[in-house]
Amino acid sequence: MTAKNLSPQSATPEAPAADASSARATAPSNAPMETVTLANHLNIEGRSYLPGAKVRVSADYARRLRISGYVART
Repeated sequence: MTAKNLSPQSATPEAPAADASSARATAPSNAPMETVTLANHLNIEGRSYLPGAKVRVSADYARRLRISGYVART
């Protein structure tokens, strides 16, 4: 990770689960949410997340991220 890859919109990798930013990726407002830790760099709706960032996403989107290999194994 280099300094030029960091942007003000990027989530910090050290963010605790309580401070995880929410990302709405085509989910209804009443969808159950999960907190996932990213294994790779990911852009969700124009916002950039670094590896190690904790992000709250819908349960369905979390499942799709796991299948694609974007969620870190803990």
